[in-house]
Amino acid sequence: MPLALHPGARDLIIERIRDVAAEQGQPFEPDRADNQHRLNMGVFPEGAALIPNPYNKIAGFSVGSVHFLPGFPVMAWPMIEWVLDHHYLALQGAHAVAERSVIVFGGMEATLTPLMEDIEQRVAGIKVFSLPCVDDRHVHGRHIELGVKGPPIVVDEAFRLLRDGLAAMHVRLGPEMVRNQGNSAPK
Repeated sequence: MPLALHPGARDLIIERIRDVAAEQGQPFEPDRADNQHRLNMGVFPEGAALIPNPYNKIAGFSVGSVHFLPGFPVMAWPMIEWVLDHHYLALQGAHAVAERSVIVFGGMEATLTPLMEDIEQRVAGIKVFSLPCVDDRHVHGRHIELGVKGPPIVVDEAFRLLRDGLAAMHVRLGPEMVRNQGNSAPK
């Protein structure tokens, strides 16, 4: 793509030159050779869109879905946050998964299957799982970890339905677990 001095980038660079001169008590001299050379930081592919730089005003740019950021991480981080918030907001959290489960003592998967299928039909995006215990039988006896996983926004609703269904079955419940994107903590 042909390169050109982006007018918006030029204005920001000149503003930065003015700010630095004022901070140093120097006269603003935009035509000085070193300041004219600084304008090269605003030469981008034609048609590029600016990415604002709150750190020092030296903009980055985007060409389609490719984004270019100048400087050190202290500059790049707020710029990439801006890109994510302005170009990819709909994707933020789109792949997040939450999970809630409970231990069901003495439960049999075959008797729990209708409840599991009902929840999956009633709550979009939810998967219900059961993990029969094959260890520690001498400690807890036969038990199943029964839970729901899916988008965080619907997991609590699905778990409420699961708990209500288990209460109607009069099964004995144990500890609950909550996991978000692979992290787990007892509840």
